[in-house]
Amino acid sequence: MLILLTNDDGIFAPGLAAMERELRHIGDVCVVAPAVEQSGVGHSITFLQPLICKEIFDGERRRGWAVEGSPADSVKIGIFEFCPRRPDLIVSGINGGLNAGINVLYSGTVAAAIEGAFFGITSVAVSLEYNEHAQFDRAAKMARSIIEQILAQKGPQSQLYNLNIPTVALSRPAQVSVVPMGVNRYGEHFIKRKDPKGRTYYWATNEPPPEPTEEETDLSALARGDVTLTPLHYDMTQHAVLRQMHTWRFGLNQEL
Repeated sequence: MLILLTNDDGIFAPGLAAMERELRHIGDVCVVAPAVEQSGVGHSITFLQPLICKEIFDGERRRGWAVEGSPADSVKIGIFEFCPRRPDLIVSGINGGLNAGINVLYSGTVAAAIEGAFFGITSVAVSLEYNEHAQFDRAAKMARSIIEQILAQKGPQSQLYNLNIPTVALSRPAQVSVVPMGVNRYGEHFIKRKDPKGRTYYWATNEPPPEPTEEETDLSALARGDVTLTPLHYDMTQHAVLRQMHTWRFGLNQEL
């Protein structure tokens, strides 16, 4: 098995190194990741300027390729230029911080996995709750186990998954909850301040947090201490509404 490994925290991130060590137990790993942190860039790609890529070595061992671009760039160029053949699996992470709820739409970690899914390759985004003393090695062992179980049970079609690990799951018994992503908005507040030159600036607080809902989601399961696994899809078409709209009639004013 050939695994393309990437992230959005940069090629020197400890979460990437921990995930690489574990994935080497189940296949050959090709590391292609951003040269510097790209958190929150979503699914941005580079096309107005060239992509600069550099080989990175750990002593005599070639660690992988550092891409001066986004996580999605890294996956795209990794597939077509740096992997010796088409990857069988793409893993993005381990991210330092959860990517759950509506944050999935902003996440560079998840976007890298989505890019892999574009090409019909099973892809998994892996994130660990932020902690200054994050136990990436323990999280990587857990993630590798879950990825192996995914591969053993999934159907023949490629699939995109989002895996989140809360800190408490590394120190006490936990379960994997297969849940949808929460879509409640949050982060409506900004702090307004003045800089030393008297200019007004705003700092997003990410407050208030999303309100609890009756439906079980990744947010509620993570709050309970569960590891969450969510199947995702990049097709944003609202198919039920599309079917309704097939009966609509439109005309164009040709005099415009």
